[in-house]
Amino acid sequence: MGLILDSSVLIQAERGAETVSGLLRRIKMSTGHKMIAMSAISVIEPGHGIWRADTAERAERRSLYLREVYAAIRVEPFTQGDGRAGGTDQRGGKKKSKVIPFADLQIGVTALESGYEIATYNQRHFGMIPGLVIALL
Repeated sequence: MGLILDSSVLIQAERGAETVSGLLRRIKMSTGHKMIAMSAISVIEPGHGIWRADTAERAERRSLYLREVYAAIRVEPFTQGDGRAGGTDQRGGKKKSKVIPFADLQIGVTALESGYEIATYNQRHFGMIPGLVIALL
């Protein structure tokens, strides 16, 4: 089984000045997972952080970090099957008066449908997806 990294893990690592290779090494040691990937949906949030940077230096640092992320981490696509499965999971959450934000639902369903666990610091949203296993970092 592999591991999908939620953007919260990538963002925290970048903010903490952790290298991509250091992040991957730490995750592999703590979880035992050899296959680490990210959802295609997770590409947008860190990329948006470049646009939101308050200085040119911060934008450049984030841009360099993301280039390293994209070079080192496989990206799993969001498929039609993922969309169908996610629609079912979202309806289940709505019935319980809990709504999972679409981006988190898409990331979680990508992991679930690909047979992956998820590494995240957002256990509240991902914990609402039935059958999704959250890896503790």
